[in-house]
Amino acid sequence: MNQRRLIPLALALLFYASAGATQYELAPDAPPVYGADQYVKAAYEDTLLDIARRYSVGYEEIRRANPKLDLWIPGAGADVLVPGRRILPPGPREGIVVNLPEHRLYYYPRAKKHEKPIVITFPVSVGKMDWRTPLGQTQIISKLTLPSWHPPPSVLQEHAERGDPLPKVVPPGPDNPLGDYAMRLAIHPGDYLIHGTNNPQAVGMAVTHGCIRLYPEDIESLFKMVPVGTKVWLINEPVKVAYVDGELLLEAHPQIDAEGQPMEPDLDMLSLRLDHALGSSTAAINWDLARETLQSALGMPTLVGLEADLEAPQDSAQAGAAKSAPAAASTPMPARIPPTTTLPAPPAPSGPVPEGAAAAMPAPDPPKATPAGPAPPDPQP
Repeated sequence: MNQRRLIPLALALLFYASAGATQYELAPDAPPVYGADQYVKAAYEDTLLDIARRYSVGYEEIRRANPKLDLWIPGAGADVLVPGRRILPPGPREGIVVNLPEHRLYYYPRAKKHEKPIVITFPVSVGKMDWRTPLGQTQIISKLTLPSWHPPPSVLQEHAERGDPLPKVVPPGPDNPLGDYAMRLAIHPGDYLIHGTNNPQAVGMAVTHGCIRLYPEDIESLFKMVPVGTKVWLINEPVKVAYVDGELLLEAHPQIDAEGQPMEPDLDMLSLRLDHALGSSTAAINWDLARETLQSALGMPTLVGLEADLEAPQDSAQAGAAKSAPAAASTPMPARIPPTTTLPAPPAPSGPVPEGAAAAMPAPDPPKATPAGPAPPDPQP
């Protein structure tokens, strides 16, 4: 199978400011898989959230990758897994693509003449329960530096009801939940933004009032690169698949409901999504392992099958069972550990941590769902 792995620029992670937003070259005809997981040593004063921010990884990503470590006190010398190997989301490779269940943004800048295409990715926060982030295609219609925040009536009412009234206008500064940079989306009604935050600890969670929130250093980098008019796709793809050298990789994220909130996984529906993602491809799949991967939804590519060899002789019964065929129970898939590297943890960034909120839009009645995952590190304002 003539496929090549994505080649990282300079063969290493590129760091913007103090964060590790990753940028990779998209090699022609390469499988849509890039990056590598890595282990870092925690310092005495580190929390998992400190390490997550250092490497531009979100709250849920770092928590799911290290279930046995304490979120706030992993311990000096603890080996912390930083998930960095990902499958690109389906759809167009242009503009901005935000995959809501993944809590991650992908930016495909337009390549200039004689330049190779690249992808740059950042973790994001998305809408919480009753404050959904809408799906579909839109675009950036304006960019704001040091924006003031005008809380919509629904947010003003919410805060007034809990005895925490907000001013009608919040000026730029440490109390502004929009941070220093914001990009407005062409979504109506409502006021939807891609913006920074004054609570970086919550990046990578479903905690916003509908907007898309990045680490302060990440939004500064993205803001400088993205022109007005850039297309934006907001998608819901909890299941991603890719072939790499004949191996079928499955990356599963927690299934979300119509409000963008985690829900109890529907394994039958997710299995259908996996089958749909395979398309006309053929594979021998270990369905026990595939369904376990869908159930755990750790968000890291996992080997679940092998490409079917259509060149090999097979009888008519075998031919009819080629697509998505279960692997024989007597020959389970071998356990594979993605390539990892161990790096020292760089110095932690400094910055404010109070939580903020973005604009809102009334949400439709949610489907029957069971929210999952821990509560935000601190309450919304």
